[in-house]
Amino acid sequence: MAREQAVKARKERNAALVEAMLLAAMADGSVSQREMQTLLARVLERPEFEGTQSNELNLLVETSAVRLAEARNLEDVLSSLRRRLPDHKNRMLAFGLAAAVALADQRATRSELGLLKTFQAALGISEDEVAQIIDVIEQGGSLSEALGEPLERLFAEVMVLVLAADGQLKEAEARAMVESFAADPLFQNVSPERAQGFVSESVAALATDGLPQRLQVLAHGLATHSQRVKAYQLATKIAHASGRTSHAEQRILDLLQATFGLADDEVARLDQQG
Repeated sequence: MAREQAVKARKERNAALVEAMLLAAMADGSVSQREMQTLLARVLERPEFEGTQSNELNLLVETSAVRLAEARNLEDVLSSLRRRLPDHKNRMLAFGLAAAVALADQRATRSELGLLKTFQAALGISEDEVAQIIDVIEQGGSLSEALGEPLERLFAEVMVLVLAADGQLKEAEARAMVESFAADPLFQNVSPERAQGFVSESVAALATDGLPQRLQVLAHGLATHSQRVKAYQLATKIAHASGRTSHAEQRILDLLQATFGLADDEVARLDQQG
């Protein structure tokens, strides 16, 4: 049941993201080839759509277009987007994707700019966030830069993966994670409230996206060798916290090693340190 709910939530979120882009493309009454190319390119670069086949993507676009055509008014559409995009990060992503499509022709029409302002208000995006997103798009950058995925959150997610490995949260492991936040210089600028937010976001992302996709996100976000070594080191600290690494926890460590491309001798050294 939990897996079915997670799959459903992922599909609804992705459909909402596509609808936001389609609305931007349709704002001035016509959808240009450049706008559709931008829509598809942005979908392909996002980890949220990892594993989506071309035929599934085509069906998603067609279904989203029909849903928009059948909507009674824009407020109904915006209400539906808010329901399917419950957290701020996904709402920022929806705005960024819509803005990328609106700016695909190098300039946005008055209708497209008006729609973006409506999106901004409906999704609760601040002026500073809008400026950052637009700046990244105009420079041809990835939306990941604008979304501001902090490295600390990605490191926290690595630890959460180990904590959730066997489906139960052990007190010793939870204590080790709290100690990591408190003692490691890596988290010196992270308040307890923000740390709890990182953990909550990581748990929610794992439930919604599933392990394979989250590993892909970690691989993209933790791009340097030193970052990957640090992430694996944090993971081993959690796995060893209860005194014995379980089979499920070792499986996560093996997956992290493969995802990060760490050598066996390097992993052996980190395991000993953990």
